[in-house]
Amino acid sequence: MNELVSASPAVARSVARFKGLRSLLRLALDFALPQLCPSCRELLGDGTGLCAYCWSRLSLIESPYCARLGIPFAYDPGPGLLSMEAIADPPSYDRARAAVRYDGISRALVHTLKYGDRLDLAPTMGQWMARAGRELLSDADALFPVPLHWRRQWARRFNQAAALAGVISGMTGVPVVHGVLKRVRSTPQQEGKSKTERVDNAQGAFRVVRSLNRILPGAGSC
Repeated sequence: MNELVSASPAVARSVARFKGLRSLLRLALDFALPQLCPSCRELLGDGTGLCAYCWSRLSLIESPYCARLGIPFAYDPGPGLLSMEAIADPPSYDRARAAVRYDGISRALVHTLKYGDRLDLAPTMGQWMARAGRELLSDADALFPVPLHWRRQWARRFNQAAALAGVISGMTGVPVVHGVLKRVRSTPQQEGKSKTERVDNAQGAFRVVRSLNRILPGAGSC
């Protein structure tokens, strides 16, 4: 016991030196490799997130919006109201939410994450998604990241959906379950395609290979 007590100051000094060295290394990296805004490539003052100009142009989706599709309304029509799109062409799912409009700033962020190896963007974007989907996540059983075809994952080296799901899981406690879906067919990229073309492009690309009931007993059918 006395040996442990006498060793504590030495341990504390070692920890303090380690933290000091880590801080110096971080400062050196920030100086040598200054953080840039992932959208416009301007220098960031604090080294995180977006610059003030790009943040002001980011179109976050807030209530009121369609209860099913999550499409924002120009005015508040009341709770539970559906958009004309949801009424005219009802989707096969109950609810969907999006964090931001897919415009210039958000498009640049998505492309930078997917194709630019910028996994450091996943925490910020995952937080936006968790905030936008909080009502869906409150009673969710699990998160199922959409898998990439093995050739595309080999080329990109990571699956951005899995990275984002990990962030959301850490914030909400909803577990991430891998291997339920399998990408069985390689498809062209969805970028630039219409809604109908996107649906046709994804037909037959996925297969359920694991039963949800086996993974989460009592969760219901897939």
